[in-house]
Amino acid sequence: MDLRQADLGLLIALDALISERSVTRAAERLGLSQPAMSAQLARLRDLFDDPLLVSSGKQMAPTQRAAEIQAPLHRLLDELTALVRERQAFDPSRSDRAFRVMATDYLHRIVSLPTMGFLAKAAPRVRLAMALHDAKHAWRALEDDEADLLIASDRLTPKDAKARVLMEEGFVFVQRKGHPRGREALDLDRFCTLDHILVSPEGGGFFGATDETLATLGRKRRVVVSLPSFLLAAPLVATTDLVAVLPERLARSMDDNFDILPLPFTSVRFNIVMSWHPRRQRDPGHQWLREQAVELFAKDRRTT
Repeated sequence: MDLRQADLGLLIALDALISERSVTRAAERLGLSQPAMSAQLARLRDLFDDPLLVSSGKQMAPTQRAAEIQAPLHRLLDELTALVRERQAFDPSRSDRAFRVMATDYLHRIVSLPTMGFLAKAAPRVRLAMALHDAKHAWRALEDDEADLLIASDRLTPKDAKARVLMEEGFVFVQRKGHPRGREALDLDRFCTLDHILVSPEGGGFFGATDETLATLGRKRRVVVSLPSFLLAAPLVATTDLVAVLPERLARSMDDNFDILPLPFTSVRFNIVMSWHPRRQRDPGHQWLREQAVELFAKDRRTT
């Protein structure tokens, strides 16, 4: 490929084509007509001396050459975009930028409504996409610009990320109102004999942070259901005699159908951390987003 024959627009088009695997969708993404995008693809094929995309059923598939350049091309374009943004002021009232925030389901629950309410007033054209946290691929998502921010517990924060603690969190005991055991305070013996729900975000686990604490006391509880989501726990607790240990802010955000009680032992507390890729550190729009997150959590601390 002779770079003297290329321009930045062609490389942006290539990034969109490989990502979307469709001339039509790539054209829509970049605001071009389909014939214009087809012309771009023809030029790219000449420049790379490679088909780049080939028909595969109802969509197009990248060739080996296209697959090899997809990740480095995306990173380079993203770094170039960040370089330009660092020299520009960010005006939230006029920006139509889309931000992607990755978090566990319960953290989305406690921040999504106030976040959307704030954006509707201060940044009406800014868009927010909320994705579920995937511990195995979180750092790659930040690296590949699939997420702007990760909000998770400190133990799930990637070690190479920039990070800021947003708040401290703890656990409480939750049961349905009218539970056969009554509403009296729990002792450790009764806690261990109840049938528990455990939330295992990685899926399928029957041993969590609460069980680690119990092990140090020489005790065990009975976990009968393992769920991949905190939000799935609430309806199950509400309709059965199962009980759960849930993050306190999630429990307090639920309706009045639950009894919320302190745990009968000293539970591990943990930090909720906002993290991002270091190349976003000086991006004005990204800085603005981080400041809003800090303020939202500060308001949460002031009202709890």
